[in-house]
Amino acid sequence: MTGTTRIPAAEITGLKGAMIKRFARKALGTVPTSIGVYWHHQKVLMDMAGFGGKLKKWDRCDEQLKSFAHMAVASRVGCTWCLDFNYFEAHNLDLDMTKAREVPRWRDADVFTTLEREVLAYAEAMTETEPTVTDEMVASLRSQLGDAALLELTAVIGFANFTTRPNVALGIESDGFAAACGLKPLAERATVGS
Repeated sequence: MTGTTRIPAAEITGLKGAMIKRFARKALGTVPTSIGVYWHHQKVLMDMAGFGGKLKKWDRCDEQLKSFAHMAVASRVGCTWCLDFNYFEAHNLDLDMTKAREVPRWRDADVFTTLEREVLAYAEAMTETEPTVTDEMVASLRSQLGDAALLELTAVIGFANFTTRPNVALGIESDGFAAACGLKPLAERATVGS
């Protein structure tokens, strides 16, 4: 992590804290800074984590498309923690790492299919304030993915916005998950508006 969080991380204590730290170390190799920050309001932490866990059980949309979409949101919003973590997760899910590392500059990269580009554009359009999603975007994705997968993709992108924006606001930055497992660095984000 390169910066300091805007709310200092709390000491993670108690039986629940011990269980969370043990789980985090087993799954991630470390206890993320974000857990300490969110420990100040454990219900928020647990509810956000709980919804994230439920989201992982959804199976109507391709996992790679969902992963790329989440990373596109994180890149657009500037959430280094989410971008790093999702790159790490893509590695753990055995997704296409060449594509995953190029998400921050997807417009300039030649590795993405037409559908993947549409998903990345849709994720960014949902992330803009005001959202810039068009009827044409939805119609094209609907025809390629079907209604259930498009609804799932849309909910995943909404969740990505739900998690990335608080992290940026609170100054929660990358904990170095990708570097810790030897992944190549992510491509630098192309200039905004390109």
